[in-house]
Amino acid sequence: MEALIDFLKQTGFYQIGQNWQCLIMFAIAGVLLYLGIKRKFEPLLLVPIAVGMILTNLPGANMYHSEIFAGGHVDWSAFASGSAGLIDILYIGVKLGIYPCLIFIGVGAMTDFSPMIANPRSMLLGAAAQIGIFMTYAAANGLFKLTNGSVGFTAQQSGAIGIIGGADGPTAIYTATKLAPELLGPIAIAAYCYMALVPFIQPPIMKLLTTKKERAIEMKQLRPVSKKMRIIFPIVMIIFVSLLVPSAAPLVGCLMFGNLLRECGVTERLSKTVQNELMNIVTVLLGISVGATATAANFLNWQTLLILAIGIVAFSFGTAGGVLLAKFMNLFTKNKINPLIGSAGVSAVPMAARVSQKVGQEENPGNFLLMHAMGPNVSGVIGSAIAAGVLLSLLSR
Repeated sequence: MEALIDFLKQTGFYQIGQNWQCLIMFAIAGVLLYLGIKRKFEPLLLVPIAVGMILTNLPGANMYHSEIFAGGHVDWSAFASGSAGLIDILYIGVKLGIYPCLIFIGVGAMTDFSPMIANPRSMLLGAAAQIGIFMTYAAANGLFKLTNGSVGFTAQQSGAIGIIGGADGPTAIYTATKLAPELLGPIAIAAYCYMALVPFIQPPIMKLLTTKKERAIEMKQLRPVSKKMRIIFPIVMIIFVSLLVPSAAPLVGCLMFGNLLRECGVTERLSKTVQNELMNIVTVLLGISVGATATAANFLNWQTLLILAIGIVAFSFGTAGGVLLAKFMNLFTKNKINPLIGSAGVSAVPMAARVSQKVGQEENPGNFLLMHAMGPNVSGVIGSAIAAGVLLSLLSR
């Protein structure tokens, strides 16, 4: 009988009584599963993240130990002694910045930069959309200083949260692991949820900042881009961006390497592999690992709610920045830009470009903005990586 009682005390059912917060985390994971499976909002990431949240909050399972990674360091002795859990091992790829960079190789292999090369002005729109990142950083950190640390976030935490405004999940994860690993779970969940909600968040902002006449502007067909130019572009970008912002080299270098595999024409096998097998494997490992950081102790606090609120503000400012710059550019250019494509400067590829197309066709059914919007869209991927590099350079501890 005594052995039976000891066994029952070791079960998760018994331990729930001492850790009832895990039930709340299970409910939150259930919401993410609903959004991913039923609503099809970023299912490739939200489903693994939700499963990671469930695994890490199972009482007694001991799959993830946040103390191993406390203070920005790794307690390697836990791995040597065998006390580390399964997700502790998988999380090493997040902690060392491996998974986001591998995903960027796949993203690069799936991205066609031709619309941006054909219309260099679109690079400015992609850059303008990153204003949400820096405005959010300044606001969050300024609030922290004004309240003497009682409200808000430190400079490092503010920088990590600000990246949500770029709507780039891997970049947000990469930056958070470097600047504020304690906030990784909420930041990753906010970033991917808002990426999934692009079709709902952006249109009201786009319509608020533009007139019907502006939304109906038709743009000329883009010029063709030669294969030689498409091959040279990633090579030049690796060198230029890495020299300009060395801390952005891991992300931009991997992105452009993947794109070179796509464009060079002699590495088709490698290109297909990084687009499919590698991308899928790393997505699973990244999602479960990131979800595992959302323990009840780390997630159920006022900071999480504040991150979710600040994240949508950052994303809104990023959307507005691209639209407003396009309107400003139209004051000085003969060939007018449809301001709607400026909203695609956030990094949600290709969803943001499709939203620009949809809103534009509502005003002018003969308007085809998709390829024009892809220019700011893909430049936004580069822009968010550069913005992350700038923040890492300025704020790294």
